[in-house]
Amino acid sequence: MKSLILFLQEILADAEIWCRTSTTSDFQTIQRRVEHEGLSFLTITLPNFGQDLQKALDQGFVSDDLFAGFKRKGGLPQFLGGFLRLVFDSKKGCLLSEPSIEVIRTLRQITLMWAKINVPCSDTRVVSAIRRYVECEKDLRESHEHLSSKDLEEFCRIGNLLWADSLSRADKSVYDKGIIPKHGPGATADRLKGNSKWRQTEWSERLDRVFPFGEHLASSWRFFQDLANVSILEPGAERPVRVITVPKTLKSPRIIAIEPSCMQYVQQGLLATIEKSIQADDRAWTFIGWASQVPNQHLAWKGSKYQTLATLDLSEASDRVSNQLVRLLFRNFGTLADSIDSSRSRKADVPGHGVIRLAKFASMGSALCFPIESMVFLTLVFVGIERELRHPISQKEISSFLGKVRVYGDDIVIPVEYVQSVSNVLSTFGLKVNVDKSFWNGKFRESCGKDYYDGEDVTVIKVRNLFPTSLTDGSKIISALSLRNQLYFVGFWRSVSFLDRMLEGILPLPYISERSSMLGRHSFLGLEPAEKMCPNLHRPLVKGGRIRSNLPASQLEDYGALLKCLIRLESREMLDFSDEFTSLPGSDISHLTHSGRPLSVDIKIGWGYSD
Repeated sequence: MKSLILFLQEILADAEIWCRTSTTSDFQTIQRRVEHEGLSFLTITLPNFGQDLQKALDQGFVSDDLFAGFKRKGGLPQFLGGFLRLVFDSKKGCLLSEPSIEVIRTLRQITLMWAKINVPCSDTRVVSAIRRYVECEKDLRESHEHLSSKDLEEFCRIGNLLWADSLSRADKSVYDKGIIPKHGPGATADRLKGNSKWRQTEWSERLDRVFPFGEHLASSWRFFQDLANVSILEPGAERPVRVITVPKTLKSPRIIAIEPSCMQYVQQGLLATIEKSIQADDRAWTFIGWASQVPNQHLAWKGSKYQTLATLDLSEASDRVSNQLVRLLFRNFGTLADSIDSSRSRKADVPGHGVIRLAKFASMGSALCFPIESMVFLTLVFVGIERELRHPISQKEISSFLGKVRVYGDDIVIPVEYVQSVSNVLSTFGLKVNVDKSFWNGKFRESCGKDYYDGEDVTVIKVRNLFPTSLTDGSKIISALSLRNQLYFVGFWRSVSFLDRMLEGILPLPYISERSSMLGRHSFLGLEPAEKMCPNLHRPLVKGGRIRSNLPASQLEDYGALLKCLIRLESREMLDFSDEFTSLPGSDISHLTHSGRPLSVDIKIGWGYSD
């Protein structure tokens, strides 16, 4: 805690320099509040202050409901008041005609940089998040029951306009060629790790009707006798997803559902087929392509600069996509629909609530969650646009929204004039628009991790972890160095010096290029002078830290090894840089002896190239 407060003092010192405003009383307030409230002042109270700032920017004035818990002087809080007076009128609280964008950027950095620090929530907040997960199931069922036949007809018709070509292509591919299933390195509900996933002992009866286990758990039927121990589970006996919480913010954890191995195995294969089919449709891929966040970020900049586009964010997005809607979306594509339904887990094991039946399509953790929720959200967006247009939308009109509408998961960009109609439709179909993170009135916009005000980048550089104290804190060292280098390039020099002093007491910190595999400092001034030369390549060497993450030992032999090798070969045309299939087949000679997620991240000191 002490190191975080000292670091925040340096952040405030940099803020003084950039904005020419005293922060002495502000730091005293922070010290006093932290002493009484603890870490939650940094991770909850300050971020709430930053979110209220965003609301005030969006609505154009500081209303009475904003900045709760902070004393006011005139129309503004006294805390950080010297900065706020350069953005809002000190008496009326109205946004100035030309607010200081540098102050807006600095205020957001001071208040929001702590929001996602990797610290576990309290047990009370975890229990509350789990309870909301269960309540969401009830909300979903009730919202679907209240949908009218007109609502469902509109959804189906617009879904067909948007996705008929892509889904027909995917449906034909699954029917003609099947899928290429695969395992990732992550956790599974049956707790199989590494290469043990390639010797599965469970398969569901629902899966077997569409994807016979003998064809997908072995390279050929000649190995059928090796699958004698595979249990084919009836629907009532299927293993549920395992619901867990992972750190998100100190206010609330993120809830994910860990899928059984057999389900995730098939979901990954279906994902590759669906992605390839949508990529082949230029219009569809432009609307929802999930290969890059940059298009959403560009549209957020455009909305900020010209106020023509709005950015919407959804709360509990994944958990509020009804399975019934997904069934409707895919109902005309029989093979694909059966494949998706067979690989969907129907039950969840929820801590404190036992096993419950799911109304949602899937939680985060399913390989199909992200792409299918994006398809559902885009369909609902155009339902809202059609209702605002007051006539059935045509293919030509849909195409006219290219470059104006885009969905990336729960990050949505739409034209400002359709916000109310789209928000109403989303609400009707059981979704929640997060008004605290949705913007359309003023000049502030955010999408996919980038924030803009009046066309200027005001993105916050976040503290992702507590600070390291020794070389054994590998992930904390990596996080602190990333923070240091990001702050360097925006000119927070005193904060950078503080981090340099702290890290220099732990490991060597050479100046390196951004391409280097070494751990070190980035600089406008060039690289570290060579301490010695590589005798083989005659390249300059510097001494520093190098990340070493050893994969767990996991031996695979027999039919499982053959199956993995053959699937790696088949996957060459579908390489995905997010999983273990990124290497060309045969290039990773240890994949049959070591597999899975690294158990820990180690840092070793040694010699390496600075560029």
